Amino acid sequence: MAEEKKNDNNGKDLKEYGQVTLNHKIHLITVIGEIEGHECLPSNTKTTKYEHILPQLAAIEDSREIEGVLVLLNTVGGDVEAGLAIAEMIASLSKPTVSLVLGGSHSIGVPIAVSTDYSFIVETGTMVIHPVRMSGTVIGAPQTYDYFKQMQDRILGFISSHCGAGRERLEQLMLDTGMLTKDLGTILVGKQAVEEGIINQVGGISEALKKIHSMI
Repeated sequence: MAEEKKNDNNGKDLKEYGQVTLNHKIHLITVIGEIEGHECLPSNTKTTKYEHILPQLAAIEDSREIEGVLVLLNTVGGDVEAGLAIAEMIASLSKPTVSLVLGGSHSIGVPIAVSTDYSFIVETGTMVIHPVRMSGTVIGAPQTYDYFKQMQDRILGFISSHCGAGRERLEQLMLDTGMLTKDLGTILVGKQAVEEGIINQVGGISEALKKIHSMI
C-alpha cells in the first residue's frame, strides 16, 4: 500500500513539477524550458517555476529518506534572480548532488549546472555564456548600468567558485564578439565545456547515476 502511494505521488510530482524519487533514494529534479521568476510567462511556454523548486529542495534537505539529488537540465535560461536562487539552494544542500546537461544549459542555466558536487554534459549538449540581458524598457542612467554590472559580477563569482574555470576566463567567454552574430558571448559544445573547466565530465544518464551512487 505504501509503495502504491509512493508511485502515485511520483506520478503527480513528475507531471506537475518534473520531479520524481528514483530507486536508491535519489531525487530527480528537471530544469526544463525557461526559468520562470517573479513574472508569469505565457501558458504556451515550457517553464520551470522557482516557487516549485525551492520548497522541494528544502524538503529534500530535511528528508531522512532522500540520500542524493540528480538535476537534469535542458534550459534556455530565464529570470536571473530565480536562477541564482535555485543554484544557491542546490549548492547549499548537504547531500550528494550531480547535474547532467542534456540539450543545453544556457545563460542563467550555467550557474545551476555547476552548483552540484559533480557535473556531466552529453556530447551534443551546449552551454551559452553571455552578458546579463533584461527585457522591457531600460532607463539609460548610470545606476542602471551599475546594477547590470553588479548582477553580472554575482553570476561570474558564483560560477567561478563552483567549477574549475577562472573568473577572468569566464568573463572573456561572456564578452567574446567573434562567435554569436549581432551579440556577445560563447557557445560551448560537449567536451568544450569540460576543457574550459566549467563541467567535470562528458557523459550521459548512466554515468551520472553511477557517480551519485558512488558518492552516496
